[in-house]
Amino acid sequence: SQRKLCQLYQDHMTYIGDGAKTGIKECQYQFRQRRWNCSTVDNTFAREFVDAREREKNYPRGSREHSRTLMNLHNNEAGRQAVYNLADVSCKCHGVSGSCSLKTCWLQLADFRMVGEFLKEKYDSAAAMRMGRKGKLELIDKRFNNPTPEDMVYIDPSPDYCLRNETTGSLGTQGRLCNKTSEGMDGCELMCCGRGYDQFKTYKHERCHCKFHWCCYVKCKRCTTLVDQFVCK
Repeated sequence: SQRKLCQLYQDHMTYIGDGAKTGIKECQYQFRQRRWNCSTVDNTFAREFVDAREREKNYPRGSREHSRTLMNLHNNEAGRQAVYNLADVSCKCHGVSGSCSLKTCWLQLADFRMVGEFLKEKYDSAAAMRMGRKGKLELIDKRFNNPTPEDMVYIDPSPDYCLRNETTGSLGTQGRLCNKTSEGMDGCELMCCGRGYDQFKTYKHERCHCKFHWCCYVKCKRCTTLVDQFVCK
């Protein structure tokens, strides 16, 4: 079980915890301009990425719960595939005067921002699935190609995430910042679900008047401006 794994590998738990925090932080960055910004009403979100949690469940074959377990296991594998496939080989030469008579190479993980962007694309192109007669997930629309282990799948369409809902884990969009001039998901019309928005002024601090000095650094001033911001009602 998951508890036994934790007890067997106690020295790994710190790194696993750090990895979960990194994953959630990246998810929140990728979805920062959407109604659902990777936040939930409780802290169970990260648990859904652990295979042991799914494999230790014993739902009836073909049941709704069984289909959700299969979906989670498939998407967990897609996440692992993304990390592995985006990794690259890095090498270092050893030898006299740079002769590279000996070369050491290793697999270097990609920057996690790259992994996040890749997975967000997979999320946006996820395949709609349902439980088939053989107790396996199958495509709802047969016109599309079957998903590979690198693709994401889903069995339920997402809610609109407009209002707080503990059943779906939605925090709602009340109080979220929105972009008044955007027509995208970060725009006030879509982000606020038609409820309207409030306007307020705030100070924005940023680097400005940057100059390059020889050699070799950049020196900037710190400017403060008063800007308008908008939050959903």
